[in-house]
Amino acid sequence: MNKVILLKNRPKAKPSLQDFDFIEEEKPQPKEGEILLKTKYVSVDPYLRGRMRDEKSYIAPFEVGKPLESGIIAEVIETNNKNFQKGDFVNGMLQWKQFQTSNGNGLNKVDNKNAPLKAYLGVLGLTGLTAYLGLEKIGKLQKGETLLVSGAAGAVGSVAGQIGKIKGCRVVGIAGSEEKIDRIQEKFGFDDAINYKTTDNMKMAIAAACPDGVDVYYDNVGGDILDAALQNMNKYGRVINCGAISLYNKSEIPTGPRVETTLIKNSILMQGFTVRDFVKDFGPAQQQLAKWMEADKLEYMETVVEGFENIPQAFIDLFDGKNKGKMIVVV
Repeated sequence: MNKVILLKNRPKAKPSLQDFDFIEEEKPQPKEGEILLKTKYVSVDPYLRGRMRDEKSYIAPFEVGKPLESGIIAEVIETNNKNFQKGDFVNGMLQWKQFQTSNGNGLNKVDNKNAPLKAYLGVLGLTGLTAYLGLEKIGKLQKGETLLVSGAAGAVGSVAGQIGKIKGCRVVGIAGSEEKIDRIQEKFGFDDAINYKTTDNMKMAIAAACPDGVDVYYDNVGGDILDAALQNMNKYGRVINCGAISLYNKSEIPTGPRVETTLIKNSILMQGFTVRDFVKDFGPAQQQLAKWMEADKLEYMETVVEGFENIPQAFIDLFDGKNKGKMIVVV
């Protein structure tokens, strides 16, 4: 039999295990031109929360009663497709199933000769590409500038900060515990860090950590921290709106400060960013990330959870900050 995880309900606030359904179905068989895949590693990411809402976005919402999906590394165990051999490993957006068939479209072959397979869900996958392309395409980060990163201990934020250091910038991170503050400075090389949970005035804390102001803000959280960052932006500053985890579980979006005059006064660029906007750039970006890894310029961390049945809980744990870097489930 084949285990499958479905979306049972659309969460109104933070997701719970009651929003998922576990079923078993018959193991599929590949047709002509198809391959049979066995799930090995599953990526869980905060943006999946947005797909649980029935609303228009940059990617279609999940359907109630249907399997969820995310980035997955799978092994080809049967093949009726000349482009794939038994034993190949592939990376792509796949359903939360132990076994599934595919015609191969949208899948990329990966190997573990140069990096662990899990890295293709993290630093060499969409996580690393998101950090790199956000800074390249919107941030246009230059040597000597100040980069501020929120969610700095997370999968994307930690890579973004390291890229800032590689480019010769001052890098300041924002995170939610003293353990995370220590980690981003000691392991990832950030110049300074702010614990937002113990800081009463984020505007002043950012000003103290960024005495020359902020040139590029890589935003993964939104909300009050974004408001404080905007008040510290330099002339011609750039804000990369990559994520807004502080708002994902809100039933209503709260009203914050009006940003129009701040943007106009300092000629600030503030742009929403999804990595799929730059698919054509994935190849060169991945090559650059791989070179930095080989040169020991990029460190990465993973929180690895074991067991197919634990995929929903691993996803829920993201919203309590229980992950250190990339959250991956090993099946």
